[in-house]
Amino acid sequence: MKQISKHFALSLSLITLMGHAWAAPTVTRLTPPSELFSSGQAGPVIARFLPGQLFDLQATVVPDDAGKSISAVEFSVDHKTVKKAVSLRDCSSGCLPQVAKNATIASLRAFNLSAPGVHTLTVTAKQSDGQTVTSDGNFEIIPFSVGGQKVKNIIIMLGDGMGAAHRTAARIVGGGYAQGKVVTPLSMDSFPVTGMVKTSSLNSIITDSAPGMSSYVSGNKNNNNEEGVFPDDTLDFFDNPRIEYLSEYLHRTQGKALGVVTTADVFDATPAANAVHTSNRGAGTGIVDQFLDDRDLSGLTVLMGGGRKWFLPSTVPGSARSDKSDYVFSEKDPHSAMIASAWGAKSGKLDASRDLIADFQAAGFAYVPTRSAMQSIDLAHSDRLLGLFAFSNMNVALDKIDGRRNNGKAGSTKVVDDFGLPDQPMLDEMTDMALAVLNKKKNGFVLMVEGASIDKQAHNMDTERWILDTIEFDKAVAKAKEYAQKHKDTLVIVTADHECSGAALIGGSMVSDTQLIELGKAAGVSNLRDKVVGIYDKAGFPKYTMANDGYPQETNIDKRLLVGYGANADRYEDWRTNEQPIQDSQQPFVKQSPLNAYPADATKRDIDSKYAVTGQVPGNDAVHTATDIPLSAFGPGAWSFTGVMDNTDVFFKLAQSAVRGIVIPFGLR
Repeated sequence: MKQISKHFALSLSLITLMGHAWAAPTVTRLTPPSELFSSGQAGPVIARFLPGQLFDLQATVVPDDAGKSISAVEFSVDHKTVKKAVSLRDCSSGCLPQVAKNATIASLRAFNLSAPGVHTLTVTAKQSDGQTVTSDGNFEIIPFSVGGQKVKNIIIMLGDGMGAAHRTAARIVGGGYAQGKVVTPLSMDSFPVTGMVKTSSLNSIITDSAPGMSSYVSGNKNNNNEEGVFPDDTLDFFDNPRIEYLSEYLHRTQGKALGVVTTADVFDATPAANAVHTSNRGAGTGIVDQFLDDRDLSGLTVLMGGGRKWFLPSTVPGSARSDKSDYVFSEKDPHSAMIASAWGAKSGKLDASRDLIADFQAAGFAYVPTRSAMQSIDLAHSDRLLGLFAFSNMNVALDKIDGRRNNGKAGSTKVVDDFGLPDQPMLDEMTDMALAVLNKKKNGFVLMVEGASIDKQAHNMDTERWILDTIEFDKAVAKAKEYAQKHKDTLVIVTADHECSGAALIGGSMVSDTQLIELGKAAGVSNLRDKVVGIYDKAGFPKYTMANDGYPQETNIDKRLLVGYGANADRYEDWRTNEQPIQDSQQPFVKQSPLNAYPADATKRDIDSKYAVTGQVPGNDAVHTATDIPLSAFGPGAWSFTGVMDNTDVFFKLAQSAVRGIVIPFGLR
């Protein structure tokens, strides 16, 4: 019996060794991502593209043991070999820690297909011992439908983090109510069509701004922190598989220009996710360099916002330029070099000392560092425009307005002075100027305008600051609508990349501001919650008085609007407007006086109130939610934006409008 067992064990060992010797390699990732590859299910189809839209094919292949390697990889679509060069990159270094050192990443760059329908993507890889592996995925080409009125210009108004509650709060504060009716509606409320948008990213129900924006202008889901690319297994921030943006597609096929306007740092996720391809939304040096260097791909003509720190040579105080956040597609690395050769992208350079402002000017961009300079620009001789009005994120509307109103008053303390660059434009002024420059483009344009600090101040749970930024954003919406009314071939959409903070309009204060101050001194839950928060009929109608500049004359009013948060971190609350914003860690001088005296987070603000609101999330900031967000549309093609849609659907509707036009449904003219 023992002898039989011994022979059986020996035979089993031989079988195991033989099986191991002849084992095939494994495909661990196939791009574009697909449910067919992940689970074997044909649907849902994850990746979708326009006819002729460029995108990369990629696969990660792992040999069956450490002594073997991958010798060849071939891609085929619908069982026909794609006859383009495939680069092979070994993972002995520069790959994610969980990826085998002998793995190979195979890439085929700038592929496109025009035939509509669902297509099978197959990768076939050969191991050094001759063993092969084949894996299948799929993707879809969405055809253009029968056309209607084509649009020449597309304007995307993006209120970052702006959910339904943010819009409603701006309406209450900026427009007022009388017996249940809005006195002055928001401009975005006047758009004839509104739908709802689902916002999840490729790897989470909760998106961040990078894939939130990128989905609208690439038609595909991205991982959080990534923009214009699919995930891969390398550590390089700029070598991921690319997806052609709307701006790139329309510039390549129609010659349209691109404008990007934001109140954030221009390297930030939302502005960058219109023209820049990276797996790291924080790689600022490479991001701003790519804006300029690949302008021939995107058609970039206008870039305005904050972010001067990335444009200044590293030797200049305040500069954030660093080789660590830059990129280079070296000829020594075919994996990344093929991005330059196949896409026509610039190879890049590690150049922390670069004077990027000077390089923009050399490329024909007029540069404006202040509102005054912007308003003085010679439009007759300015076809391209760069505006950088702050070192990082621009000051918010509440602080800019306060600075303008108190300008020259003895003893006045202004946040904008503390930041050192008080002469900043409002978003509607920037939008007006961007449209004036882009209007010269005979082939039309794509313009993205972002109200960035709706999100940033909602993260801080700084109610009045995000409300006034939503009002500022709506004034920019009014400029876009005004342009579209004059130029009938312009489509405008107003939306958000996600909702931020779970903002909830819980009611109104039951007391005057003087009483609120006294209750704040008395402190505690019994005074600041039980005696202040009016719900249902006790909320009434908060009445804000608007000044001539279009913003509330005073936010500390009697019986004010009260806002709570469903995705909040710990904070203290006294219901009054905060004199100072929370510290902005992106500002290069934040640790220096006077900015270092600002509250570090919401637990360092309003402490004397002793009304601590326990957060539902860890950390110091409120967070994004998975809540659907509204989208409103105006102009030709607007009626296609009804119902509930995925954020990637928006891309195909915009492209259809520009390429073929959308037929207006009967009865909806």
